[in-house]
Amino acid sequence: MIESILLTAARVATFEQRRVLTNASGFFFERDGRLFLVTSRHVMIDEPSKHFPDRVEIELHTDPDNLARSTGFSIPLYRNGKSLWRQGLDKAGEIDVAVIEIERAALPATTVYRAFTPGHLAGPDDRVEVGTSLLVVGFPLGFHDTLHHMPVVRQAVIASSFGLRFQGEGYFLTDARTHRGTSGAPIVMRAARREPIPGDLPWILLGVHSARLDVGSRDQESDEALGLNCAWYADILLTLTNR
Repeated sequence: MIESILLTAARVATFEQRRVLTNASGFFFERDGRLFLVTSRHVMIDEPSKHFPDRVEIELHTDPDNLARSTGFSIPLYRNGKSLWRQGLDKAGEIDVAVIEIERAALPATTVYRAFTPGHLAGPDDRVEVGTSLLVVGFPLGFHDTLHHMPVVRQAVIASSFGLRFQGEGYFLTDARTHRGTSGAPIVMRAARREPIPGDLPWILLGVHSARLDVGSRDQESDEALGLNCAWYADILLTLTNR
């Protein structure tokens, strides 16, 4: 029996035509019968580093009885010169979250996955406090169970007040050891609601991991990195998946 949370995450590879560019993390989000891949916006495009992929590829499980079986599924990022993904903006600027719709009809009929829904987002009755234990589900440095094609999970805690935009930005902080390749990973908390979340995914989706946070004044030789990370609030998905 595989924990359902592991089936929410997808390993993301970016391509420029046939050339592999980067590895990242992503996850599935479902709303009104539509299925989306969620990842960081900078996975889709990042002007400062001249990162301009034209497609992404995710790995899908194709046999519920044998998780060693998988296939690559390619998703174009442009059509007729226009981007197919959606990204968000707020009063502070760009939000480092992007979604792209997956054509369900194109998926293998036996695809095995789990998807978060709007019902998995944090609500007013969910107690999310500083120090709350979290999980980050992803593919750090592309590392994963290469036989069963499963992500790995890192522990984290909330390091800033959840609900307050840290320094006015649309994210909160987590304290966790993360690596390149974790961008786009879901950040979740075990659900403890009076009314259980329907289905077999008892987790609350709090955020989308973006990047490690550093201090510009840090002495690179004498001071260790903070070990803090930016996590964009997951409720942006309600805007990005709205028809």
